[in-house]
Amino acid sequence: MIILPKDEAHPDSCFVEDTAVVRGGRAFITRLAKESRRGEEEDVLETLKQYKSVKTATQPATIEGGDVIHLRDRLISGITKRTNRDGVSQMTAWLDVESDILEDKSIIHLKSHVTYIGREVILVTESFSDHEVLQDFVKVVVPFEERYAANALAIGETVLISEGHPQTQEMVSELGFDVKSLRMSEFEKCEGALTCLSVLF
Repeated sequence: MIILPKDEAHPDSCFVEDTAVVRGGRAFITRLAKESRRGEEEDVLETLKQYKSVKTATQPATIEGGDVIHLRDRLISGITKRTNRDGVSQMTAWLDVESDILEDKSIIHLKSHVTYIGREVILVTESFSDHEVLQDFVKVVVPFEERYAANALAIGETVLISEGHPQTQEMVSELGFDVKSLRMSEFEKCEGALTCLSVLF
């Protein structure tokens, strides 16, 4: 585990996922959509280049890791308030991977609505459950009142789900996953969630 020092100049810098997309031996350093967040990626870049070949997004791209879902053979990329097509194009070219596109410019990040937990299973909110890009997955449709739990973090066969969402936890457990709950209430207040807080590689 690598823990970066706190960045007093960037209060959103705990949401490190947005700053980089890593796949295989390469890392793509993103260009954050909000100017106030730009600069968060610098410590991440310096860290990742010790382990990966690194390339940085350039104008007019904007892209954030909260819009990128990793599958075994491809990605799903959200075109949202924070990620545009130039960002996805630069990312997929560098990472040498194909990506399906799910576009909804009314949302901030795709992973607030869809996360992949392995074995072709996704957690998904009702609003995206019938989207054509997601038709081939086994779907756990998160109840409306538990929609925050759609952002879950899978590590192997263990799935971390924010506490206080018993229906979602039960549905995931019934599929054979080891479910652990974590208190996320303070992060929820600032629109952050489980996947936001790490870059897995």
